Amino acid sequence: MAKTMPRVQLAAAGGEAVREDLSASPLAVRGLTVSYGNKPAVFSIDATFRAEAMTAIIGPNGAGKSTLLKAALGIVPRLSGRVTVFGEALDKARGRIAYVPQRASVDWDFPTRVVDVVIMGMQRELGLLRLVRPAHRKRAFECLERVGMVDFADRQIGQLSGGQQQRVFLARALAQNADIYLLDEPFAGVDAATEKAIIDVLKALKADGRSVVCVHHDLATVADYFDDAFFINVRKIAEGRIASIFNAETLQATYGGRLASTHIDQLRLA
Repeated sequence: MAKTMPRVQLAAAGGEAVREDLSASPLAVRGLTVSYGNKPAVFSIDATFRAEAMTAIIGPNGAGKSTLLKAALGIVPRLSGRVTVFGEALDKARGRIAYVPQRASVDWDFPTRVVDVVIMGMQRELGLLRLVRPAHRKRAFECLERVGMVDFADRQIGQLSGGQQQRVFLARALAQNADIYLLDEPFAGVDAATEKAIIDVLKALKADGRSVVCVHHDLATVADYFDDAFFINVRKIAEGRIASIFNAETLQATYGGRLASTHIDQLRLA
């Protein structure tokens, strides 16, 4: 993986310069605010995601989980805030990021084959002429093999099941050979076999020194799947290691009355 030299950034606080080194964080946001109309979707969010870790973004429906991810990537406009990737400005480091959107946001009727979808993940190196070489096709098939979809390479993407489509989009992200992988609810609406295949790939990425950040909704699997968590309900509630913050107090602060105490009692908490 490409290495970034340490970089010290300055932030004003109380009239004095405060030294803050964000170069170790694969993704950091400061003062991030997004509004849809007059209503803030996320407000003044600070987040520092840890390198070589799997982090879950957790919160109730409408809490701003997906908006946080999209705003960090520049997919939706920010009212305020700054984003760094390994200490660099977002525009300078986009090549180090792979993004898997929510499956529901994709037009699956687009007439293209599975292998071509994966090759789309190599767009930056293919360039404007889109010269697909044998090495690119070989890598695409290797990525499909990793997600268990190589036998579907010539199938039209719209002919696949929801779980199969999600695997293909993960293969497209793998083809980017990124340093940080951002996924928006990758387990939503998929079967158990697909969920296991996805989590196995994500854990392999972490073992290879990559960083993974997922918008996640299933509280029952948080402790098994992730190292860290970022709790949000428009504002940041808490962030840190699962062993420290995945507890009843943080869940109640995040969900309020939306989460029954009986549900909390059933979870494997810190």
